[in-house]
Amino acid sequence: MKDPNVLVGTATADDAGVYRLSDDLAVVQTLDFFPPVVDDPYVYGQIAAANALSDVYAMGGTPKTALNLVGFPDDELPLEILARILQGGAERCREAGCVVIGGHTVRDREIKYGLSVLGVVHPLQVITNAGARPGDVLVLTKPLGTGFVTTAHRAGKCPEATLQAAISSMIQLNREAAEAAKAAQAHAMTDITGFGLAGHAYEMAEASGCTFRIYLERLPLLPGVEELVERKFFTRASKTNRAFVEPGLRIEGRPDRIRMEIFYDAQTSGGLLIAVAQEHLSELETRLRKSGCQAAHVGEALPATNGFRLIVR
Repeated sequence: MKDPNVLVGTATADDAGVYRLSDDLAVVQTLDFFPPVVDDPYVYGQIAAANALSDVYAMGGTPKTALNLVGFPDDELPLEILARILQGGAERCREAGCVVIGGHTVRDREIKYGLSVLGVVHPLQVITNAGARPGDVLVLTKPLGTGFVTTAHRAGKCPEATLQAAISSMIQLNREAAEAAKAAQAHAMTDITGFGLAGHAYEMAEASGCTFRIYLERLPLLPGVEELVERKFFTRASKTNRAFVEPGLRIEGRPDRIRMEIFYDAQTSGGLLIAVAQEHLSELETRLRKSGCQAAHVGEALPATNGFRLIVR
């Protein structure tokens, strides 16, 4: 479909769509939902909502309204469980200043929950995944490893301290990280979710016409996640994420095997990957740390290199 007011559509695999309503107002539209990743219904609702809201933040927008998306086996489980899920989601929306104005529920054998979110942004202040420039620094705002943690948790094998660290990360809104990115004049941004750092960095490099170099030793990790990698708590997406990026991936040296697996690991409600000019890196790092976010300098953008989108070392 062709419409000149579509500022961001599907062409670059960005985090949300953006539609211009006027010269000074555009709407950001997205949705996301998934089955439970933790046992506590309230926490699951918080995580799912934070994950959906993140797509608006990744575009430089501000969430305004949300609709609940629910699949629930009401003929098998008490509705009190659903109530707690929705309460958790509503809490994150309130924290974001976003109003839940309705939704839709269907009977499903498997629980699913998420949000359709509408945000706003000035048309000239949209941050896409397509604006990275050679020389930019790549900064990651949350630790990695939630896929391994939630898989181990479902198997009853995740240490409690590791699980709680992952939960704290997953329920954290990306609002402050996005504000820091905007203040530091970020050129490009994306959030790290199901395709893992590997897949989302690949999409961002491709959309920007660049090659990204990623330094595995700089990746921030959740405490205890390396042990879970050793114990092989892989998500199903690890294999598909690897297959997705391998045609455009160059590996230099002998990278750490465990960190390479974390590179491919599917994330839930992960952080933002931000491309910022070198001269604004210090400002971005300062703002991120003041707001309680990670500020991990994980790589840089290079001119397109021999057909490769990612170089890992």
